[in-house]
Amino acid sequence: MRQLAVYSAIGNKMTGSINNEVHTVNFLLREVQKIVDEARTDLYDIQAEVQYSSGAFFLWSMAMSYDNVSNVVVKIASKNSTSVNYLLLNSHYDSEVKSPGAADDGVMTVIMLETLRVISRSERPLANPVVFLFNGAEEANMLASHGFITQHRWAPNCKALINLDSTGSGGREVLFQTGPNHPWLVKYYQQSAPHPFSSTVAEELFQNNFIPSDTDFRVFRDYGSVPGLDMAHVLNGYVYHTKYDNFQNLERGTYQTTGDNVLAVTWALSNAPELQDTAAYEEGHSIFYDYLGWFMISYTESTSIIINIVVSIAALVFIIISIYQMTTSTRSDTPKVVAIRFSIIFIVQVLAIVVSACCTILVALIMQGLGLTQSWYYKTWMTFGLYFCPMFCVMGLIPAAYIGWTKQRTNMKLNETISCFMHAHCIVLVLVCIVLTSLGIRSAFFPMLGIFFYTISLILEEIFRLLAKNSFFITIHLICQLLPFWFYTYLNYVFLVVFIPMQGRDGPDSSPDLLISGFIVLMTIHFAGFILPILHKFHKSKIFFTLFGVLTVIFIIIAATPAGFPFKAEVAAQRYYVLHTQRTLHYENSTTKTESGFYIQPVDTRYSELYDTTFKNAEPDSWTTENCAAEPYCGLPLYSGRWLDWKDSARWIHASPPDFPVKTELTPGIKQSIGDNKIRYEFSLKSVDRVVMYILPLEETKIINWSFDKTQLEEAHKPPYFIYHVYSLVEHPLDFWIELEHEAGNTAGPHFKLAVGAHFLYHQQSYTEEYREFLNSFPKWAYTTDWFASYESWIF
Repeated sequence: MRQLAVYSAIGNKMTGSINNEVHTVNFLLREVQKIVDEARTDLYDIQAEVQYSSGAFFLWSMAMSYDNVSNVVVKIASKNSTSVNYLLLNSHYDSEVKSPGAADDGVMTVIMLETLRVISRSERPLANPVVFLFNGAEEANMLASHGFITQHRWAPNCKALINLDSTGSGGREVLFQTGPNHPWLVKYYQQSAPHPFSSTVAEELFQNNFIPSDTDFRVFRDYGSVPGLDMAHVLNGYVYHTKYDNFQNLERGTYQTTGDNVLAVTWALSNAPELQDTAAYEEGHSIFYDYLGWFMISYTESTSIIINIVVSIAALVFIIISIYQMTTSTRSDTPKVVAIRFSIIFIVQVLAIVVSACCTILVALIMQGLGLTQSWYYKTWMTFGLYFCPMFCVMGLIPAAYIGWTKQRTNMKLNETISCFMHAHCIVLVLVCIVLTSLGIRSAFFPMLGIFFYTISLILEEIFRLLAKNSFFITIHLICQLLPFWFYTYLNYVFLVVFIPMQGRDGPDSSPDLLISGFIVLMTIHFAGFILPILHKFHKSKIFFTLFGVLTVIFIIIAATPAGFPFKAEVAAQRYYVLHTQRTLHYENSTTKTESGFYIQPVDTRYSELYDTTFKNAEPDSWTTENCAAEPYCGLPLYSGRWLDWKDSARWIHASPPDFPVKTELTPGIKQSIGDNKIRYEFSLKSVDRVVMYILPLEETKIINWSFDKTQLEEAHKPPYFIYHVYSLVEHPLDFWIELEHEAGNTAGPHFKLAVGAHFLYHQQSYTEEYREFLNSFPKWAYTTDWFASYESWIF
């Protein structure tokens, strides 16, 4: 923990800053040297170096470009090892704006150091070398990992990866991505990790963009074809990328728990024979999940198809047997009548599920319509009344109404009717499981588990019926539901802990209440469908279910009062990006327009809270609309491609200009014809270390080539084009060129609009007094990620 305290004390570590490129690099080199000095040099060779790389690639609708970003790279190998197949461990030591990065990703960095130290002193065999990559530009859109995997001499030898990151502040790390197509990696994790925490559901949610984050795993996979394990801390995501991500707020126990897992998995993978030829073990995806953190289950996708089908068929068979048994007792109905009765019950159960889901989603729409979104953001317990209760209410009331109406109209015993409702629910899950399996969705294991345990209860019931000549239906059913109930509620808790904080940064165009309510609907269907029918044994079950509906109304009222306000200072703050910005627009007729102001970019959907206070002097929505029509990307210095969908919610408040310590200078170079109706423009750009550029070809003009990554051109992306460039401790300018094809006779132009946005991310000492006062005007429950920027556009 001493290392983490020292790391955190360095402060903010933005790529390109002295803190990141000098102080943190020196800290890592000192710690590595201590490890080398104390290592078993008779057993191991350790090499350490600093890599500086420059390059380009495509990510998130942006042409990425970088110059001189840093990595600290360490390789440990057994003495005289001849293996050319390495295991790669990766974490990053840079951090986001204003954040010391203790959890993201400092704790993983020091865990890697400790893993290196333990290995260097151990007498255990190390069959293959291990490369420890401490990368210095993950938060800058994963530049340093690209620099390593495409340029470092050890990169071609890296055959498998353990990627370590964070989207919270410690706690247990979740394995949320594997492979792809390498199930042997999950096998070693399952066998070696003492504290497993993993889920295929998390993997599929992440890969379908339900999680507003990304990791270096993508770069290693896409640009190095390196399969691996992607793990991240997820607890307390409220402090993610804020100044509260510090040493004091880190969950204690994180270091030991994660360290145990990382060390064990590193030993296992470094000695895995599969490293010799990973391509030979490329056998499809894995299904994996842990049970309450006690143990882990994993199997291949092909095995899961067999399991899902067999379990589903078995469930249907024993349901048929159970229904048939209802026709053999004294005073029972005929098989035809029982079949009709069950068909009606099946329809009623489907209706209960559909109506309860619709009512729950309706509550979410009401909350959004009333401007009460995210009332559960800090008070997670609000989700119970708002979204669990309507599910419980309707899923219980509709069957209860049916049971009450048919009580005197059927020979079915109450237990048999309750059993039929459970059978119907199981058939619904069977249909869901089969559909998901046929679509190749690996999360089909989720309904399969409920089906499996319900089938076990049916089998046991038949056994007891034969042996004891009596029915122990309720007892057997409740016992068999314990394990799946714990599993589903455990995952439900994990989901809420992980996803609720994420909704505070999912964008102003998101629908957080719909997302949370939708997931609660899915979870509730799985764990409540086999539990709620038991309550029909009580005489006043309708009153009981009605109480859930009353609770929903009460919780909506609470959400409308100050008690339902979602944000809390320092603990669960509302996020805003605030950029003190100067805009300079150069027009075709040589005129120039310059204006300055505060560009505020909300990050969630509830930004109307500040309309009457902090935003009272903001320009109307028409300002944004007009600028979006006149300038590429509204003439705003967007920070990344993720802001492209947010720009329409931006607010602008006029203010005096910021003080720029570095001027942005764009110098046009040679303009020359390179063929029929084709022109090449050359430019030289000097600016701060983080710039974005927009290139918008004008009418009858087409960009055909440039010096940046060419993906946007080759895939015919719709302009304007977005370029993102990072300098790191270099003073030379960015020289680039653009080639275009124009309409015949339009040699003079104009041909395109070029805009440059410069971001001063760690220059707080240059803030104007007006800017400081504006930032202080935000309420204490709001958190600003702030810097100043310039935007300048030209027509060529």
